[in-house]
Amino acid sequence: MSINEAVGRTSSPTATETTYDLVLRGQQVLTAQGIAPREIGVRDGKIVTVQDLGAGLAAERVIEVASDEVLLPGLVDTHVHVNEPGRTEWEGFESATKAAAAGGVTTIVDMPLNSIPPTVNLEALDIKRAAASKNAYVNVGFWGGAIPGNKKDLRELHEAGVFGFKCFLLHSGVDEFPSLSVGEMEEDMAELASFDSLMIVHAEDSDIIGNSPQPVGGKYAGFLDSRPRDAENTAIAQVIERARKTGVRAHVLHLSSSDALQMIREAKAEGVLLTVETCPHYLTLLAEEIPDGATAFKCCPPIRENDNRELLWKGLEEGVIDCIVSDHSPSTIDLKDVENGDFGVAWGGVASLQLGLPLIWSEAKKRGLKLEQVVQWMGVNPSKLAGLSAKGSIEEGKDADFAVFAPEDTFEVDVQKLHHKNPISPYQGKTLSGVVRRSIIAGADVDFQKPTGQLIRRES
Repeated sequence: MSINEAVGRTSSPTATETTYDLVLRGQQVLTAQGIAPREIGVRDGKIVTVQDLGAGLAAERVIEVASDEVLLPGLVDTHVHVNEPGRTEWEGFESATKAAAAGGVTTIVDMPLNSIPPTVNLEALDIKRAAASKNAYVNVGFWGGAIPGNKKDLRELHEAGVFGFKCFLLHSGVDEFPSLSVGEMEEDMAELASFDSLMIVHAEDSDIIGNSPQPVGGKYAGFLDSRPRDAENTAIAQVIERARKTGVRAHVLHLSSSDALQMIREAKAEGVLLTVETCPHYLTLLAEEIPDGATAFKCCPPIRENDNRELLWKGLEEGVIDCIVSDHSPSTIDLKDVENGDFGVAWGGVASLQLGLPLIWSEAKKRGLKLEQVVQWMGVNPSKLAGLSAKGSIEEGKDADFAVFAPEDTFEVDVQKLHHKNPISPYQGKTLSGVVRRSIIAGADVDFQKPTGQLIRRES
């Protein structure tokens, strides 16, 4: 094992010395001030002190981070479809949270679909929490859903601790989570603004997609034509207009169209309360390289061309795009229609929860970007989005959630070795840089035999 761990003190403390439950020491520790040699003292699951390496902090348990490793804050993924209960054969809390932990993600926020029932009222939230409470290996929080007819439930869900509300502007893919019209979205935005909640939007225009050529068969180009950039651009413009009008905090999910970056930039400069995310598949995969019939690559909105990808990276670097999250949206292999390779009938979703950090680090490294910037996009900013003030960075007073990451190690993706439930991935066989060797939550190692993750709620 590359990490050295000592149980018991290396020297006996004097009566005046402070002792901790855990001390972590390393030459490369990523704090809010950057990567530097540091010692971290942890007590009762919290970071109590961060000091220069050599401070000699005393603890019952010491973790010495190896010289080829960087101690990172645990990452936060605010876009995960766990699907339990109701579609647990697609994914469940046990498999999803193990995948998260193996990828250095110590906190996830679960989407209100594709579980049955969807999280659109308090009863459904209670059912979801009961399912998660027995099988969570990382911290788990929940988004609520905004659908036609549940406006009366939004405040109650907010008060029960959901982090905000998701809506669709076109068919969601499952009938039990219907979409909102733009007018209905505006009504719900006004309601959410009254108690300072957040509306997160799957922004694709249903009319444009409905009038586009429908995908048939295995040609990826045909599928791409069926989800044109203009569908995203139009819907994002509608989100911006309604957020400006209502004053709500709004968040655009899984941005794939770089055409929308300028209007997003202008809206932010104007003061519209807008944030934006994108996903590893839009930043690492290219439409030009997707084989016909390769439905593992199908997601909505779709993976686009190289020039589009380059502009998304530029949007990240300029701060127009705030976060990188997985949009982990798995299904059973038969629903991906692997045998026939028909993009018209295959489920649209990419399962990448375990691979997000190495995927983005591999690409960022090629571009001369620093690991600190990757963690900003995948830890710090998603924490801010969800209002998780104790997550996402290594600082005094924060939760003691960490990932031990070997950035120069490489590995080849093998779907049979991933924790998510169904072994299918567009990254199969891809060589990636960066290996997560250990995840720590509240000062304790994740034990893949014992679920000790906590359910979390919106902070007051």
